[in-house]
Amino acid sequence: MSTATNVEATAVNTIGWLSASDTTIVVPVYQRQYRWDIGGCEQLLGDIRAVAAADAGQTHFIGSILSTASTSDEDDAQLVLIDGQQRITTLMLLVAALHHTLQGDDPATAAELERVLVRTDDPARTKLRPHRAWADVFESVVLGDRSPAREERASRFDDNYAFFRSQIRPGEAAHIWRGLQKLEHVSITLGAEANAQQIFESLNSTGEPLRDHELIHNYVLMGLSHAEQSEIEEQFWLPIERNTGEQIGGFWRHYLVMLTGREVTVTGERGVYDAFRHEFPRLDVETLRERATQWREFSEIYRLLLEPGEAPDAEVGRQFGYLNTFGRGMYPLVMRLYRDHRHGVLGVDELISALEHLQSLLLRRKIVGISTDRLVARLCRAMDDGRDALVRAIARITPSDERVRVGLKYGDLPHAPYVLGRLSGVDEVEGLDVEHVFPLAPPDDWSGDGARRWAEYTDDEQNSHRALAQTLGNLALLEEGLADRALDASFAVKRDLYARSRVVPTRELADVEAWGTAAIAARTEHLTDLFVRVWERPAVVSIDDDNLTPVLDAKRRRGWPRGWQREFDYVEYRGEHWEVKDVKYLFNRIFKRLWADSRQSVVDFSARRGGPVYPAMAWNGAWDEIAEGQYLYMGWDSKYMLTAVQGVLDEAGWASEVFVKYSYIGDAMR
Repeated sequence: MSTATNVEATAVNTIGWLSASDTTIVVPVYQRQYRWDIGGCEQLLGDIRAVAAADAGQTHFIGSILSTASTSDEDDAQLVLIDGQQRITTLMLLVAALHHTLQGDDPATAAELERVLVRTDDPARTKLRPHRAWADVFESVVLGDRSPAREERASRFDDNYAFFRSQIRPGEAAHIWRGLQKLEHVSITLGAEANAQQIFESLNSTGEPLRDHELIHNYVLMGLSHAEQSEIEEQFWLPIERNTGEQIGGFWRHYLVMLTGREVTVTGERGVYDAFRHEFPRLDVETLRERATQWREFSEIYRLLLEPGEAPDAEVGRQFGYLNTFGRGMYPLVMRLYRDHRHGVLGVDELISALEHLQSLLLRRKIVGISTDRLVARLCRAMDDGRDALVRAIARITPSDERVRVGLKYGDLPHAPYVLGRLSGVDEVEGLDVEHVFPLAPPDDWSGDGARRWAEYTDDEQNSHRALAQTLGNLALLEEGLADRALDASFAVKRDLYARSRVVPTRELADVEAWGTAAIAARTEHLTDLFVRVWERPAVVSIDDDNLTPVLDAKRRRGWPRGWQREFDYVEYRGEHWEVKDVKYLFNRIFKRLWADSRQSVVDFSARRGGPVYPAMAWNGAWDEIAEGQYLYMGWDSKYMLTAVQGVLDEAGWASEVFVKYSYIGDAMR
């Protein structure tokens, strides 16, 4: 058998590889700078904790590390790192945090950790030499030698090291070290003739990444015996796939939102899979059977939402169809509602009432120009407190009749077939077209009164008509054959066609003498009176909440996205109006306020979370003293800070009383 001449690949224990006396590594100048954020560190630490708790023979594979032999004596390094610097750098920061945690209490383990970090021939030099622009900063973090001259230069190294220090408690340091020692990777070393760029591209561009539901599938079955895998696959997973079809990814996301009462991030992250693992950290076969029975039942409900005609109750199916007009955003709540109905907790009339309220909420917000995103999690949380709490939560965010009247009078009608169909009492709009009584593009000969041609209307008159062309009063449902004949015809011709329609509000147009802005306004007013009765607002509260977002539903954004300094217009804190524009100030103000108002909640949260309040400034970075001998670390990223704000408010029991108002910048941020 022939062997490769320019590539040597070996499966190795990662800590053993780093500890070897001949392992010294330099990151070349052309590599990008260190960019891992706290989210990545959190995932790595979670994986290490998981493998530490696993059976002795179980390991965790971190991928491949690509390097080549150094051709320079400048750094006295044996290896030049081509691929893997982000992982190796982060591991070094974790080992450094562990080392500094243990060095006073466990000298023997600290010595083992030191062999990973520093060169045997020169303990003042780190084994890894990062990008030269930041090498001295990295070295000072790892060695715990942040001199005054260096302290002003905050870095990602500092922040990620601080995260690890905050999360590692002395009592679990040995556990973390056990997990680190179970990491493995493939070490790929290139010979002098190898094409490093081509190999790098091959390693980083092959195949499609697994989707969330595929990761969940693997996670659920991995570790089971073949017989157990076959049982779970046949009895549970395949029925779930059949029920959800191409929407299986959406099913898992909606299920997790329903389960947790929190939004699940999907863009740019494995958000659904990560949320699933968080909710189901351990799944032995008995627990899995119990959980999978629930998943299968919810997938059956999901199938009814996707295919309303299959619902056992025809009226419920009709309501599901109506709700689908607005997309699938409310599926998490409807899954919960229908399951309660299925188990006899919720009567059919109560279920239908809730579905009507949801339609009113979504339609009214659309009419007045308010986003319908990120509403469902808060409603799922309200459902936890009972049916009345859900109705109050819906009412709070449903625009008032007054705002809806203005929106219908001057704005384009959204979801016109659905609205006109329900106003007309028509269950099935197939075979009907949306007719514009005043045409969108009238010909010069068009006339609304039979006396003047369109070409004779003044510019102001024409503009007034065009402004109302897609409002409620100018729209009607008309049979397709009649609609083809009515297209662009003058109103006198259309009246005869309307008189032949089976749709009552359309047939009533035949009794109108002339068509213009006054007639449109009068018909809008008439139909609006009917509209606010069909799509009622629950009459339990008077508040109309200015599109405020509960803080638990605020958007967690990784890193520091562009525009973060002006993300909010303001914040409502327990009835107080705060001029808070960004998450960093919100983080600072919330923790200071809770330290004064609910100190124990801050203490308990920080103890469980590992910060962000500490009794000393234990590492370099941005700190704020919130009380004598109590310091708030400010070096976290946007996502960590918002997560901490949500968590500590939840701890205090006040999360439901805090809202953010996004600015136009915040609405556009990604």
